[in-house]
Amino acid sequence: MSDVFFIPFDPAAGTAGLSQAAVRLLRTLLERSGDALLPADVPLKVHFGEKGNRTFLKPEVYDGIIDFIQAQGRACHFAETSVLYGGERFSREKHLALAKKHGFTRIPIVIADGARGEESVSVPVNLKHFKSASIAKALAEADRVVVLSHFKGHGLAGFGGAIKQLSMGFAAKGGKMAMHLNVKPRIRNWKCKRCKLCLTRCNESAITIGDRSFIDHDKCIGCGACFSICPHHAVSILSFAGLKHALFGGRLFREKLVEYAYASHRGKHHLYITFAVNVTRGCDCEPRPMMTCVHDIGVFASLDPVAVDAACWDAAAKAGKKFKGAEQLAYAEKIGLGTRKYNLIRLD
Repeated sequence: MSDVFFIPFDPAAGTAGLSQAAVRLLRTLLERSGDALLPADVPLKVHFGEKGNRTFLKPEVYDGIIDFIQAQGRACHFAETSVLYGGERFSREKHLALAKKHGFTRIPIVIADGARGEESVSVPVNLKHFKSASIAKALAEADRVVVLSHFKGHGLAGFGGAIKQLSMGFAAKGGKMAMHLNVKPRIRNWKCKRCKLCLTRCNESAITIGDRSFIDHDKCIGCGACFSICPHHAVSILSFAGLKHALFGGRLFREKLVEYAYASHRGKHHLYITFAVNVTRGCDCEPRPMMTCVHDIGVFASLDPVAVDAACWDAAAKAGKKFKGAEQLAYAEKIGLGTRKYNLIRLD
């Protein structure tokens, strides 16, 4: 059984109260971890919100944590990864511009998988769906990340919290492709300019560039680096099978999320703080305003990502919204990511 610490939301305190609660919970986790030492530069894994979204966690929520870390003589930075689909978060340049527009200007920002999602580390997992996971390089190399998650719904995952932040949020673009589409890329020859930039990113020697350029799927591991780096959009990840998997493979998708979360968590000393406020049916990646579906609950924290997600899911259900996707918690427990059994400790 894992400890989950909880501070209820105080409407009178507002955003400042959330910020103070997060600091108190961070202090508690550091004490309970037995290792209160923070790295010289602490990654704060956040979500900047999609363009048009209004319910993502605002940057002021993290001010207290930043103050605390800097008071310890440590630096910190916001960390994020690029997305698989187009839009304002596809490339580092656009992603940074959106983050600044949304107010994330107080500390530096690191897009952990590079300019176009090509910087990754293959982390062995040897599980049901994946032998290895493509994790964003800067996050894979970090021993301790403060994982700051927003609990809310998600169309495919059912709900998103610490597990989804660890999986989709830590994955490089190829990892996102593997979880979502279950396909390997192919080259559209009518668009290929034979620049051979993709060859510089393929570690498996799976690409042949010539009169007929192609990718050898027997060698390809689906890392997505070629798709990320191609400036001519000649590398495609679209297929009927991939779209079918993305639209109807809910259970498998959730298991894949869990396996990527396992890759990001195993052997690390991450700290998990999750905000169950502005809880919507959809994700912060949706480019539209959304209504909340339950009242603001509070802030949860744990050293166990499964336990903190379970506590948030239970709290939302008690408040009147039972999200889908709870089977991901069972699978996470099965593979050893964490436990669904938790001891909820309220800090008043």
